[in-house]
Amino acid sequence: MFKKILSEERGLTQNTWLTSRHTFAFGSYYNLDRLNFGTLRVFNDDIVKPGNGFGLHAHDNMEIITLVLEGTLEHKDSIGTHGQIKLNDVQRMTAGSGIKHSEMNPSKDEKVHFFQIWVYPERRGLEPGYEQKTFNPEDFKNTLYPIVSGTPSTTALFIHQDATFYLSHLDEGITLKHTPRSRKHGEHLFVIEGKIGIGDQALKAGDSAQITQIDPVEIMAKEASKVLLIEVSVNTL
Repeated sequence: MFKKILSEERGLTQNTWLTSRHTFAFGSYYNLDRLNFGTLRVFNDDIVKPGNGFGLHAHDNMEIITLVLEGTLEHKDSIGTHGQIKLNDVQRMTAGSGIKHSEMNPSKDEKVHFFQIWVYPERRGLEPGYEQKTFNPEDFKNTLYPIVSGTPSTTALFIHQDATFYLSHLDEGITLKHTPRSRKHGEHLFVIEGKIGIGDQALKAGDSAQITQIDPVEIMAKEASKVLLIEVSVNTL
């Protein structure tokens, strides 16, 4: 019902230009206990040094969400998209039947810090696609604001899956409640900054929790905090 993953328990990939923390099994980090959380397959916390990045590489049959926390990420892909993702920007890429893309840090002196999150799509072979949106951080203040949704919306990016991503910037002492839209859903909560409490459990920056069958989930900010909550189907795989 409640599983906590400490920041220091995440997998690590590190080289001369990349530091990547993996909540779930990824690359050389293999963990049978963390293959996925329902339709949520990858949650990578990446820092790329200036002038470096991921060269052209292929994906298929995955919904890929990228959220930049600091710096700039330059994106190019095989369907003709070329642009930059910055603070408060969120990108959704549907890999579908196949897409190639690159992700580079164009800066000469600043790192880029971003999350890359993969969700299994509702079906295989979708037409590859791309969507990007800049959000107003004031909208995140003391509320769970949807930034990605499987329901078409004028305010959130669209994902081809029954899933919703919520971002929140909490003042100290604020408590938010979240009730999943279905009993078949669970929540993956990641603490970006600060410290929060869920019941008698405390989570700090970099920690996450997988939550099922708790209705509602109460999130209390023990200090000024930023959190990302991802609601996904957990019993469909």
